[in-house]
Amino acid sequence: MANFAVMGFGTVGSGVAEVLRMNGASIAEKLGEPLHLKYILDVRDLSATPYADIAVKDFSVLENDAELDVVVESIGGAKVALDFTRRALMAGKHVVTSNKELVASHGRELLAIAREKNVNYLFEASVGGGIPVLRPLFQCLAGNRIEEVVGILNGTTNYILTRMVKSGVPFAEALKEAQSKGYAEQNPAADVEGLDAGRKICILSNLAWGKEVLPENISVQGISGLDLKDVAIASAGGYRVKLLGRAVKLDGGKQAAYVAPHLVPEDCPIAAVDDVFNAIMIRGNAVGEVMFYGRGAGDLPTASAVMGDVIDALQHRVRRRNLGWSESAELAGPDQLSMRWYLRGDFPVPAGCETLSGGGIITGVLHAGEARTLAEKLGAAALLPVLG
Repeated sequence: MANFAVMGFGTVGSGVAEVLRMNGASIAEKLGEPLHLKYILDVRDLSATPYADIAVKDFSVLENDAELDVVVESIGGAKVALDFTRRALMAGKHVVTSNKELVASHGRELLAIAREKNVNYLFEASVGGGIPVLRPLFQCLAGNRIEEVVGILNGTTNYILTRMVKSGVPFAEALKEAQSKGYAEQNPAADVEGLDAGRKICILSNLAWGKEVLPENISVQGISGLDLKDVAIASAGGYRVKLLGRAVKLDGGKQAAYVAPHLVPEDCPIAAVDDVFNAIMIRGNAVGEVMFYGRGAGDLPTASAVMGDVIDALQHRVRRRNLGWSESAELAGPDQLSMRWYLRGDFPVPAGCETLSGGGIITGVLHAGEARTLAEKLGAAALLPVLG
């Protein structure tokens, strides 16, 4: 029998317990032994729940139990969760997490501890919720040289943009709808300002190229300043506006990563991804482009990915999963990226630009700095990158 514990019994932690309740028999069959939830660590009183007999409030109970194999961290944040994760790994426990903030900001340190203690630190659910993307990236696509990773990494912003595109709803109204449906927090800054997507694109970049990119070192632009005029012009011109996280491997070994609203051509598969769904496209030099699509959040989808990592950790008890990053990436600034750009305003259309009705244009390929200079020269009211 394998024993595991859950730290933090909120949406994800309770989802993990529910997945075990629903699928315990099939999980045991795949694992080759029963999987037993031995502890739930939470500051709240769980005496009125079915888990009262396994609820604890003292982390040292988990830390000092030699029969505890895996700890699931679903506390969130990077304070208490960081301390408990360090201690669990140092105590020789495998740790599984859905905590994107912790992985993006402290993954390098935690993976080093896991390597030293010969245990696994796995975090499939930290990007894309229930969408399997990290394991395919470091395992199934290992025979490729990864060239680019780009995707819709936040379901809240995608829902808001879907409402703006399909129903002409202004940003503020669409945000209120998202909050009323439980898709957005009362303080939605992490979602709408792109911070959540920024953490996720860093994790994807780290795994793709094995070098650390920290969230504070990349350019992040959200959707709170997006004008409905640009959404309408783009839609009429055959484009959809999407908040994308993008990581690119450049010539010379440098990497670039950023988050920004983009115009996406309608024939690109990402353009059709609506509502709270996520999609991540990976381009490899052998496989070409592949896309991973599904629900990026929620209790059971995220718990599904967590449970997959629990099983994987237990199946690799003797020979741990060899993944991680150990040095800082050499980052190129956003100005070194070349792409097409969308501008809007009342100005003569420069030569070589595609014209959109409503005062919008699409430029040829320009560096970001060149695009900003052009926008200032023309007095443009909007400037957005174009994917592809």
